[in-house]
Amino acid sequence: RQLLQTSACGFGSLAFSALASEQAKVANPLMQRKPHHPARAKRVIFLFMAGGVSHVDSFDYKPLLEEKDGVAFDFDDARSVAKTGMGASMRVMKPLWEFKQRGESGHWGSELFPHMMSQMDELCLVKGMHTQGVAHGPATLFLHTGTTNFIRPSMGSWISYGLGTENDSLPSFVSISPSLSNGGPRNYGTAFLPAVYQGTPLGRAGQP
Repeated sequence: RQLLQTSACGFGSLAFSALASEQAKVANPLMQRKPHHPARAKRVIFLFMAGGVSHVDSFDYKPLLEEKDGVAFDFDDARSVAKTGMGASMRVMKPLWEFKQRGESGHWGSELFPHMMSQMDELCLVKGMHTQGVAHGPATLFLHTGTTNFIRPSMGSWISYGLGTENDSLPSFVSISPSLSNGGPRNYGTAFLPAVYQGTPLGRAGQP
């Protein structure tokens, strides 16, 4: 009799443990969620390289830069105006590498990345974005959060909030070698979202 009672309680505990585990999974804020539309990608690696190569030297061909090379134009840098009250004059500089149309798509690309140019038909280039920011800090924050003045969740935080994660043992969102300046932790922070959706920093700037 005692053996049966002990065994019953034991099996009951196992059943309760399984039920509790399922309830915990439902309550998990990082639980995987189905997207509104069928997903075409399983992973996203977003490379943001502060101080990277200029777009006009790589994929964004500007014929007018070659035409106006060396010509001086008025350039009112907001920082210079704020400090001195005066604008400045800057000379136009043409791209340092020759541009050609590549592949069947005819996308323009420079000789700076010869192998990448051979894969131009496999690339998706977005050229419709712009910002009024003239400094690295506000522009960096704008790219990651969509704003330069207000604290808003980062791109990765929104994705974690909306889709969750397939692996409960690993962070759903990591930031590798994040910069301490130009917005710092706000570039991978959650702002008003729960802290569980914040990116996990790995390493620090300059030390991958």
